[in-house]
Amino acid sequence: MMLSPRLIQLFTILLKEDKVVPVKKLAEDVKVSKRTVQRELDNTEGFLKKYGLRLNTKAGTGIWLEGERHSKELLLEELESNETIDYINKEKRRTSLILEILKDREPKKLYYYSNILGVSEATISNDMETIKEWFDRFELTLIRKQGYGVTLEGTEKNYRLAVKRFLDENPENGDIKLAIGEKKWSVLGEFYEKENKGIFQLIDYNILKQVLLCLGSIRDKKLIKLTNSSYCSLVLHITIAIMRIKNKDILPADAKAADKIMYHEDYALALRIAESLEKEFHIRIPEAEIAYILLHISGSKIQSIDLNGDKDNDRAVSEELLELINEMVNVYDRDSSYELKQDEEFIMGLLAHLKPTFIRLKNGLSITNPLLLQIQETYPDIYGKCKAVGEYIEKKYGFSVPEDEIGYLVMHFGAAGVRLLDKKESLRKVDLGIICVSGIGISRLMHSKLKNFLRDRVQIYTYGKEDLSPGVLKNLDFMISNVELEEAGADVLMVSPLLTDKELKQIDEKVKLYAKTPKKSGTDSEFSRQLEHINFFINQIKGILKDFQFMKVSDTIPFEELLVAVSERISPFNANRLTIQEDIKRREKISSQIIPEYGFALLHSRTGGVVKPNFSLCVTKDRTPFLDPYFKGIRAVVIMLIPEDDEAKVNGDTMGFVSSQLIEDTKFLNLIFKGEQEEIRDYLEKILRLYFKQYLETV
Repeated sequence: MMLSPRLIQLFTILLKEDKVVPVKKLAEDVKVSKRTVQRELDNTEGFLKKYGLRLNTKAGTGIWLEGERHSKELLLEELESNETIDYINKEKRRTSLILEILKDREPKKLYYYSNILGVSEATISNDMETIKEWFDRFELTLIRKQGYGVTLEGTEKNYRLAVKRFLDENPENGDIKLAIGEKKWSVLGEFYEKENKGIFQLIDYNILKQVLLCLGSIRDKKLIKLTNSSYCSLVLHITIAIMRIKNKDILPADAKAADKIMYHEDYALALRIAESLEKEFHIRIPEAEIAYILLHISGSKIQSIDLNGDKDNDRAVSEELLELINEMVNVYDRDSSYELKQDEEFIMGLLAHLKPTFIRLKNGLSITNPLLLQIQETYPDIYGKCKAVGEYIEKKYGFSVPEDEIGYLVMHFGAAGVRLLDKKESLRKVDLGIICVSGIGISRLMHSKLKNFLRDRVQIYTYGKEDLSPGVLKNLDFMISNVELEEAGADVLMVSPLLTDKELKQIDEKVKLYAKTPKKSGTDSEFSRQLEHINFFINQIKGILKDFQFMKVSDTIPFEELLVAVSERISPFNANRLTIQEDIKRREKISSQIIPEYGFALLHSRTGGVVKPNFSLCVTKDRTPFLDPYFKGIRAVVIMLIPEDDEAKVNGDTMGFVSSQLIEDTKFLNLIFKGEQEEIRDYLEKILRLYFKQYLETV
């Protein structure tokens, strides 16, 4: 965690005092308000926890740090040598100044910012003149009055746009936003606990998490089709909105807009989201806020588009945009226009991109392209052609196309150009292995990042170091690893857990090389591959039997407490436990898996909280029915979990066979109700042995 000078001051005072310190005294020592002290110390529990320390507060008394003396001494020693943000760097200092102004819109005097950033008031005054241009982009005004201080004035809508843009422009938020877009809650939790900076300086983590749960419980085709970046953008917009609504800062009502939105094709989805948020946060979502959610949904990029949609208006828009695409391709490059128009993937991708793009452009909604500078430097020719396309759109429709949007056009036209070249080369899919020892969250992030980066050019497999065998190595072209490997004859590229741009480029070069190289083959290659499949299947079965959990709980236990008890037995990691609980609850919301007619519940889910399939069982201590009305008198709860990886079919089929035996095999069900751990495990082994025999006949 990168600590600001002010936070270092506060911690240092608390550590040296070694007793309760009144908030007023802290505020006076640091020369800020009591409210600022409390805000600064918020969300630091994850940082302090790593040192075995805890921050305690008591109204009317003060604040103190609780923990062992040696832990406090260790933290104090590190604080005194801690590298804080280099505020001598003008850009970093001005970025931090914008952040401070966005964090709290109350008037602040120059000495307040001078104290935080460790520079003179004259320097802060000069910085204010510079950052004024940044706020001008959103029609926000920095008001500076003698004796009053500095404050930010402008509409609530423009303030929210500025907050969102600041989050988008901050490079350190990239991996956190990827985790949001990929719905990797456990990874998000890891970032929050480890970093507690970046997005989390402006965004309340708990509200963000609740928003993710709300959206995750809504099953809607449009929501599912959103690209990862658009999903992340929607999540952040809603999180900012909830924070502002809870603070009584609400968008003004617009009677004209209210009349229009009720007939919009996405209104039902926006309303469902608003109703879910109202229940979750116990607040009322005004119509103006629903309209803004609707606008963000409609302006979001989607992964695909249906030309045969039911609505006449949607079909008309698609037809108009297809005609525009035809004109855009002619403007882009007449020499290759015919071939580009034959590329269905390009046409459909561009169509899906342009529908929300036009909504954004018409309503002044910005979008950030984090790769813009890289695109401009790497593909100047394509960028120049796409800029001409943007000028054509401006001439035809009357609104300008910003550079970020031009960058996205480059990605579409550039990808189509690569496909044209690929048709002239014989390329194959490359088999790539990931070996990661940094935990499930980071390995999933590496997998997602590579999948997004390399797309269908590779087949990615994730292994633990102990899973490597001669057969595995033989079937892989090369591996990337964040730990030293000594496997003979293996092509291993060492990388950092979060994959830098330089490392991604190295991986890309290797993929290009192997794609043009014939796959190593031998007379026994197919047989070896079969053996690897069988070996993998055997290991999965062994894991199911080894990790089988048999739990006895009180018959009065509520559903949510049962999930906590179950997840604690299945995983030793807090982040994974929360993921398991949330994924089971989300699946339960879709369709309840309580089956009173058979006397049991089958709680099953695909989840990032496990790395191998898991079969577990929970019953009451006296084998009586559960008393919580939610359970409807059932006598047992069966838990079946499979990981979120590329083996979903194999794992799903295995667990599907086991679940079918609960209904078809009365002896198995009776053991579930009355048997003990070893009896149930032995019978589970018998069932898996039967399935393995059937599996061998299909390999």
